[in-house]
Amino acid sequence: MINVNMYEVNETYNMIEHEKLDVRTITLGISLLECVDSNLEALNEKIYKKITTLAKNLVSTGQDIEADFGIPIVNKRISVTPIALVGGSACRRPEDFVTIAKTLDMAAKEVGVNFIGGYSALVSKGMTRADKNLILSIPQALSQTERVCSSVNVGSTKTGIDMDAVELMGRIVTETAEATRDHDSLGCAKLVIFCNAPDDNPFMAGAFHGVTESEAIINVGVSGPGVVKVALAKVRDANFEVLCETIKKTAFKITRVGQLVAQEASRRMGIPFGIIDLSLAPTPSVGDSVAEILEEIGLERVGATGTTAALAMLNDQVKKGGVMASSYVGGLSGAFIPVSEDQGMIDAVSMGALTIEKLEAMTCVCSVGLDMIAIPGDTPSSTIAGIIADEAAIGMVNQKTTAVRLIPVVGKKVGETAEFGGLLGYAPVMPVNTFSCRRFVTRGGRIPAPIHSFKN
Repeated sequence: MINVNMYEVNETYNMIEHEKLDVRTITLGISLLECVDSNLEALNEKIYKKITTLAKNLVSTGQDIEADFGIPIVNKRISVTPIALVGGSACRRPEDFVTIAKTLDMAAKEVGVNFIGGYSALVSKGMTRADKNLILSIPQALSQTERVCSSVNVGSTKTGIDMDAVELMGRIVTETAEATRDHDSLGCAKLVIFCNAPDDNPFMAGAFHGVTESEAIINVGVSGPGVVKVALAKVRDANFEVLCETIKKTAFKITRVGQLVAQEASRRMGIPFGIIDLSLAPTPSVGDSVAEILEEIGLERVGATGTTAALAMLNDQVKKGGVMASSYVGGLSGAFIPVSEDQGMIDAVSMGALTIEKLEAMTCVCSVGLDMIAIPGDTPSSTIAGIIADEAAIGMVNQKTTAVRLIPVVGKKVGETAEFGGLLGYAPVMPVNTFSCRRFVTRGGRIPAPIHSFKN
């Protein structure tokens, strides 16, 4: 007999209805390794067939769960095996890889998902011919598709940072911005440059299905900054012990919702459950902001002194609460700080409280990195490469995943606003340091791994 606690039912209802609790995404990971073929046409056919077969019920299953449980599921997505590995045999030039990007886009539209990730290359130590061709194809691929997301891993704690790849990615970001200039350089919002990318990363825009994974897997990401903020408002004047307990308990409740959805989706589709990502991921909606949580903790504005300490505490408590709610926690769990997707962050940038340098400091203690940041369109590619190198160095030395999603908005300057629409929101164009690092990023070769990489 199931014991129904009406207080808990009411609490969950309020979290969903008034505090913007939702399941951020159900992501279906699909292995494309069996699709490998030396014939490009055959390869594309196999990819399209496998995705549309395995994912045909993904969206309808998500909608059924929404209807049955009353829990909003915002996105349904797919991640696939890094395409540089899949297309290496058939693709002789960058344009060949673009055909695969178009196939992925068609398949995503056919099954109705919001995004498909995995147009990726993993080059933390060096680049194969296929890796390089895929990277060179990214501007064209992202400008000619709607739902494809791309990522490149340029470094790791074990291998160091591939500075050839970093310098190249600085140029690729610039070219992608130019290729999508008519839409405020939107292509760059679908391109992530990683250091220490996890073996399997189910969450956009840097998603890919790892080679260590099974044929297909269901992953779920939950999101509840609004719920945490409301909970913290009730203990506004309490000490840190009470504050931490409140965050931890709230993260537990949020993650249990995700666990329920993940198990249901797995059962209904007959596909194994992978992980829950319990990141507090904001949306552009008012009241669904990580910045507002930090301000509730006691900062006048995010970016003020104390911001990094407050974020470190928040991140840790979210993880401690989440791991008690699910045995399989992964992804990039913690708190995301994407500027354009968080109304509190946007406001802080607009009034000068938050700078790129402060955001970089914050990335030392939280998930991912410099995320969804609009910068002037005339920023040199070497400066972008320098920002990528800085963020990669933080990841490499601290043994954590860091990433960069910068958008140099062609034709716009500091203080103007870039509009990305929907989930991606809008962002004020932020200033970057104008002193050059060209001589540094063009030296070539690798920055060696730090000494603690030799633990083995």
